[in-house]
Amino acid sequence: MKGIICEEVGRFVFREDLPEPQMHEGEAIVRIRRIGICGTDLHAYRGNQPYFTYPRVLGHELAGTIEQIGDNREGLRAGDQVSVVPYMHCGHCRACLSGKTNCCQHMKVLGVHTDGGMRERISVPISSLIKTEGMTLDQAAMLEPLAIGAHAVRRSG
Repeated sequence: MKGIICEEVGRFVFREDLPEPQMHEGEAIVRIRRIGICGTDLHAYRGNQPYFTYPRVLGHELAGTIEQIGDNREGLRAGDQVSVVPYMHCGHCRACLSGKTNCCQHMKVLGVHTDGGMRERISVPISSLIKTEGMTLDQAAMLEPLAIGAHAVRRSG
């Protein structure tokens, strides 16, 4: 599989031999079709990202199509266009159990703590997928940064 790795500060490497993602229970394989580049990616490339280890596949503003998925309550199917929520919460800590998954004690962000979407395919929890029917792929890739802005406006009152 093809992908781009931030091998070290200031150095990207294109690879054609990345391992294919493995689909576990509750996950789907998504073919990445669009990736947004944000300040987090730039900081990682420049070496200014404090929670970062190298090498790392960057990319957390993602849109694609589901290639493989099992039965799910969300009604998602292979071929559906989706946006990926990049914040992987554990589901078991006190914050998660109280419904505050954004405060998860074991949060892992795609492209920061774990490898992200600058590759052809990725395996992600089904709960991290948002069907984006009626949107372009470019629009779907921008849902994550738009959601952060909407959250800030909502909190500001």
